[in-house]
Amino acid sequence: MLCRPANCGVTVLAPAKLNLFLRIVARRSDGFHEIESVMAAISLYDTLTFELSESEDVELKVIDASPRSRHELPRLEAPAGPSNLVVRAAMLLKEYAGCRQGARICLVKRIPSSAGLGGGSSDCAAALGALNRLWNLGLPNAKLSELAGRLGSDVPFFLADSSIALCSGRGEKIEPVRVSTSLHFVVAKTSSGLSTPAVYRACQPDNTGQNVDLFLKSIQAGAICRMAQRLHNGLQPPAETLSNDVRRLRSLFEQQPVVGHQMSGSGSAYFGICRTRQQAVKVASHLRAAGIPWVRVVRSCP
Repeated sequence: MLCRPANCGVTVLAPAKLNLFLRIVARRSDGFHEIESVMAAISLYDTLTFELSESEDVELKVIDASPRSRHELPRLEAPAGPSNLVVRAAMLLKEYAGCRQGARICLVKRIPSSAGLGGGSSDCAAALGALNRLWNLGLPNAKLSELAGRLGSDVPFFLADSSIALCSGRGEKIEPVRVSTSLHFVVAKTSSGLSTPAVYRACQPDNTGQNVDLFLKSIQAGAICRMAQRLHNGLQPPAETLSNDVRRLRSLFEQQPVVGHQMSGSGSAYFGICRTRQQAVKVASHLRAAGIPWVRVVRSCP
């Protein structure tokens, strides 16, 4: 999350994320799942601007800034009312801190929804951090992370002091992972999305499967090819049963010269790891030529 002043306000770049490793360990009695996941923030951003309001109200304006062509995705749909995670974050912060200030918020959306890229969670984390600053609340990051966990399992990751982290519990326990090299990705999505609850309902927990420690050793050593061989997403098999498009993306990526590929989160976005940005640009061109409507070349955030 990148934050900078903006004429008596605060502007924040909220990054998307990829799940490089995701094991579903067990179902919990509270309806969530125990997971082990290695998440990486990437250079695809929503932009949020926060300004003080004359009233105590929280006002949100949402702008879809995704580039458009006849092949692109439908317009992004993000509610501007109380159901939006940005507004929920602001109201929770006001309630916790006893704050009587308001804010005008503008959210410029570039991260597609229902994609497993964490756009809503990242926007939510950005709101907590920016409003803590705008309203001069002085809450420590540990408290913001606790509030973030109430709003969504992925939200604490975006407040972490690391662009790559091991996330456990239901996702709220964060351990930074230090990586010395940038990772280059091609991320693709068709026009359809997937419901996170539906994918989780269809998944089978695996408490004896892929070992995240081996994955972490590979990524920390900068052994990209070995890391790519250990990519894992326990939600991909159920997602493929629910979506022909996920199966189509897997088939297309299998034909590309990437070192590894898989779905991110609960889908439906899919990504490939490339050795260089130049290679990623070439793969992206092939995917666009195959008719995939949304393709981006990104890297891991510093």
